[in-house]
Amino acid sequence: MARVEIRLSGEGGQGVILAGIILAEAAAIFDGKNAIQTQSYGPESRGGASKSEVVVDEGDIDYPEVRRPDILLALTQEACDKYASSLAPGGTLVTDETFVQSPPKVDGQVYSAGITKIAREKLGKEIVANIVALGVLVALTGVVSSEAIERAVLSRVPRGTEDLNRRALQEGFTAGETILHRV
Repeated sequence: MARVEIRLSGEGGQGVILAGIILAEAAAIFDGKNAIQTQSYGPESRGGASKSEVVVDEGDIDYPEVRRPDILLALTQEACDKYASSLAPGGTLVTDETFVQSPPKVDGQVYSAGITKIAREKLGKEIVANIVALGVLVALTGVVSSEAIERAVLSRVPRGTEDLNRRALQEGFTAGETILHRV
């Protein structure tokens, strides 16, 4: 596997920073790859722009920042509008159709899933949308193994929420697999 650059984007409060940390841990700790994670968010803790970036590689990572993401997750229209043009040619854009009504045309694959809707309606907790998003992302891209992402999620979530988060991840896997079967 060559270097894969991933940008997870949304707004404060959606959990994209935690999702990036979990994704990097899945790659580095549980899949044995090299990974680095960086983050950036606006001045507001909730509602401001937020992004988390992860670089995954089998070899050494000489440059720790994402230049042109191969994979972009956009949980809001604002994030999608801001970052879609930076997607690498042939890259993968994954949007939350709950909040992204107008995904742009890109030189690559565009997938839309009702990430927040799934969290809200199937799990009763919008707060786990970030975990649903990880399931969708892994099912669509295979950037880490499903076993690795599950172990990383369960090692990071608060005690007592493991079952909810495991179900959120599974709902994400199912949504991603459903999308792939339609394509």
